[in-house]
Amino acid sequence: MCTESENEQFEASARPADGVHKVERDADGKVIVHLADRDEPLADARLARYFPWSLPDAYISVRDKDGKEVVMLRTLDELDPGSREIVEQELADKIFNPRILQVLQVKREFGMSSMSAITDRGEVLFQFHGRDDVRLLSPTRALFRDVDGNTFELPDVGELDPASRKMLRRYF
Repeated sequence: MCTESENEQFEASARPADGVHKVERDADGKVIVHLADRDEPLADARLARYFPWSLPDAYISVRDKDGKEVVMLRTLDELDPGSREIVEQELADKIFNPRILQVLQVKREFGMSSMSAITDRGEVLFQFHGRDDVRLLSPTRALFRDVDGNTFELPDVGELDPASRKMLRRYF
C-alpha cells in the first residue's frame, strides 16, 4: 500500500493522460488508444496497473506494443464508459485474483495453513504459510498468497458471514 507522500511523489513524476480520447478494440481484439497529441492511434496498446492491490482503479500505464509507456491514466474516471469497460476487461484478464466470498474452513497443520473458501470463481482449497502469506491492505481488506504464488483477495472481512469472520479473526 502506498503512503500519502509516496502517492504525491508518484503523481508529480507521472505523465497524466490528458489526451486519451477513446479506447477501443480492433477486429482482432487488440486494444487501440486514441490520443490527443497523435494523428494515428496507438495500436496494440498494453495496459498495466502500477498499484494493482492498493489502487486498482488508479495509475494505469498505457504502453506501446514494445512495452514503452506512452501515457498514464491517473484514474479510470478519466475515461468515457465504453473506454473504461474495455480497460477494465483488459486488466481483469491480466491477473487471476479470485475474491473470497465465504470461508468454509481454515486448518493449521505441520506449519501450514489451508483454507477452503467460496470465491467469485468457484470453490477453492489452498495452502499458505500463515501470517507471512497474508498481506493486510486495510483493517478489513487482505490478500492471501498460496504456496503456488496465487493470490486470493478478501475485499472486506466485515461483509462475510459471522462464521467466516470468526475463522479469519487471527489474521486481522
